[in-house]
Amino acid sequence: MQINNIDDYQKGIKKVLITEQEIKAALKKAGEFVDSLYDGRPILLVSVLKGAYVFMADLSREITVPCEIGFMCVKSYFEGTSSSGTVNIVMDLDRDVSNYHVVIAEDIIDTGRTLKKLVEILRQRNPLSLHVVTLLDKPDRRVVDMKADMSLFVIPDHFVIGYGLDAAEYYRTLPYIAQFCED
Repeated sequence: MQINNIDDYQKGIKKVLITEQEIKAALKKAGEFVDSLYDGRPILLVSVLKGAYVFMADLSREITVPCEIGFMCVKSYFEGTSSSGTVNIVMDLDRDVSNYHVVIAEDIIDTGRTLKKLVEILRQRNPLSLHVVTLLDKPDRRVVDMKADMSLFVIPDHFVIGYGLDAAEYYRTLPYIAQFCED
């Protein structure tokens, strides 16, 4: 993928699937869901970089329980538009999670491999509890048994961009979710 100018960039946006307003409304519900799980008890909100950073930031502002933030980088795409099937931990958390109620803020569940591996790793570290909230769920692509505790949107099998999700590192800053034009 080569982008030389704004016209090249715009050509990558096939159509908007989820608007900025729809995302904001769903975030409010997600914040209420997390609050209801923890009833004032502090949590560790874990973002999976890079794709979930925008979602996690906005979700954290909708959560009213005390909240610490942690980051992990787990990759399975490596510059392409389909999962490699290999999951690598590129950056791990910088703390022991055994004294935390952990909430993973995930951008998208596609095949489920990446999230399943991440959940397995964190469960082995004995958190007080572990829940998953995902922005997008693409069940048609699932190859492992993996479900979030809350999915804000279920989408069809399209490669999507925006709101933190990318195509070759572009489009993360779009305020909406769009279908990527792979032509």
